[in-house]
Amino acid sequence: MDLRYSDTDREFREQARAWLSTNVPRHARPAHGPEAAAFDRAWQRKMFEHGWAGVAWPKEYGGLGLSGLQQVIWYEELARAQAPHYINTTYIALMHAGPTIAARGTAEQKTFHLPRILSGDSLWCQGFSEPNAGSDLASLKTRGRVEDGVIVVNGAKMWTTDAVYADYQELLIRTDPASERHKGLTWLICDMELPGLDIKPIRTMLQDEHVNTVFYDDVRIPKTSVVGEINGGWSTALSTLSFERGLGFIGDQLELYERVCRAIDLAGKVRLDSGKFALEDDGIAQKLAGLKADSLAIRSMTLAHITESDRTGEPGPNGSLMKLIVTATHKALSETVGEILGWSFLEFDGDRTAHPWTYDYLWSWVFSIAGGTSEIQREITADHLLKLPRAR
Repeated sequence: MDLRYSDTDREFREQARAWLSTNVPRHARPAHGPEAAAFDRAWQRKMFEHGWAGVAWPKEYGGLGLSGLQQVIWYEELARAQAPHYINTTYIALMHAGPTIAARGTAEQKTFHLPRILSGDSLWCQGFSEPNAGSDLASLKTRGRVEDGVIVVNGAKMWTTDAVYADYQELLIRTDPASERHKGLTWLICDMELPGLDIKPIRTMLQDEHVNTVFYDDVRIPKTSVVGEINGGWSTALSTLSFERGLGFIGDQLELYERVCRAIDLAGKVRLDSGKFALEDDGIAQKLAGLKADSLAIRSMTLAHITESDRTGEPGPNGSLMKLIVTATHKALSETVGEILGWSFLEFDGDRTAHPWTYDYLWSWVFSIAGGTSEIQREITADHLLKLPRAR
C-alpha cells in the first residue's frame, strides 16, 4: 500500500484549496428549517456547477471519476476551509442512496437519480428505523403488499432525518408476510410526494426538528422503484449500510484533526478558575495531546480504508471499527472542551453558529447512535473483522 501523494494528487489539492478559498459560503448555514434545506441545495448545486461534486463518482453520472485518495484530499480541504461537508439534507443522497443505486440499481434508476443527487436537485431521507426496529433493523414491521405494477405500503418509520424536505426516500419494508428477520425484505425508492404519506416532526435536544416519524397509509409505489430484487432487500440494505459505516463518515474522520487543533488553540486563550490558561493545566494538556495523536491515527486508518475500498470496489467491515473509534474520540474531545470552557457551555438556544462547541458536544451523543449504535459496531467488528465466535 503506497500512501504517498503523487504530483497529480498535490495539484488536485492546490486546485481544491484555491477554489474553496473564494467559494466557501460567507454566511453560516441556518440551524434548521426550510432555509437550511435551501442552503444545502444551493451549496451542492454550486459545487456541481463548478465541477467539484462527486469527486470519486463515475463521470457518466456527473462525477469527476477520481480516486478515493483524492476524495480524502477534498474532504481534508473542506475541513481546512471550514466549508460545509456533512449536511443532513444531502448526506443521505450522497453517502447512502447514490452509492447504493450506482452499485445495485437499474440503468434507468442510475440515469434518472444520480445526476439529480449530485446537482442538489434531489434531497433524500432514509426509511429504515422503526419505533421497535432501530439497531435491530431485521425486526422491521412496515409492510408492502405486492400487486400488479405496484407495492402498497403500510406502517411507520422513525428518526427519519429531514423527511419533510426530502424529494425521495430509501425505504426498507417487508414484502413477504410470512417472512421473518432478514428474509422477505425489499429496498424501494419512495417519492415523498406520493398520496398516503404523513410526516410528523420530532423536536430534539439540539433544538431542531430535523428528525421525523413517517406514516404510510396505502402508499402505492411502482415496482420499477425496487432496487435489487423484491424480497431480496436485505442484500441491498447491506450495501447501503456498508457505504454509511464505511465511507459515509469520512468527513467526520478527517475533520476531527481540525477540531482538535481548534480546541488546542482555544485552550491557549481561555483561563481556568485558577487563573492559568487551560493549556497550562497538565491534565488538560495531556488529554489534548492524546486526542491529537488519536486524530492523526484516525487519518492514517482512513487512508488505509480508502485504499482498500479503491482496490475492492466496496467498503469492508472495518468501517464499523472506524465508526466506533471516531465516535469515542469525538465524545472525548467534546468532554475535554467542556473542561476548558466550564460546563455552563451546555446552555444551548439552538444557534449552532453562535455555540459550535455546545452543538458538537450534543451531537457527539447523537453520533453514538446514528448509523448504528456503538454496541452494534462492536458486534459487527467482532463478527466480520475479528471473526470471533458468537456467545451461546
